Amino acid sequence: MNESPEDIFTKIVLEIFKVSGMLNTEGDMMAEEFGLSSARWKVLGAIAQAEQLLTVSEIARTVGQSRQATQRLVDALKKASLICFISNPKHKRAKFVVLTKYGEQVFWKLWHKQLPWAASGAEALTTAELLTTFSAMKKLSGYFSGN
Repeated sequence: MNESPEDIFTKIVLEIFKVSGMLNTEGDMMAEEFGLSSARWKVLGAIAQAEQLLTVSEIARTVGQSRQATQRLVDALKKASLICFISNPKHKRAKFVVLTKYGEQVFWKLWHKQLPWAASGAEALTTAELLTTFSAMKKLSGYFSGN
């Protein structure tokens, strides 16, 4: 019996939910020594790896969550002195969010800490499978974000 594309897509979504939960748990464990959760680490990463300055709304779009949820994370990161706000000449109220020196240090320590973990996870797939998975995930995120 052949499965329909809708059935296969649903199975993929359910597997993504499962893997997402596992990744969040792993991220929480790696980030714990820095007083962070994987959600806060994700926001730090969005800021650190952006090609231009971002507002809270732009960070939210980048990480795929609501502006309100992202604002709560940004507020917590500011309280922890990991980020600060700078003026946005195009918008008085929507300031840019940038890493502080301390935030940069924490982000790069986490980056280096996760490298062996990433290498281990990458062993589960071939390079071709990794590239295909990345391509498929980028296509889906673009589709659902309207890009």
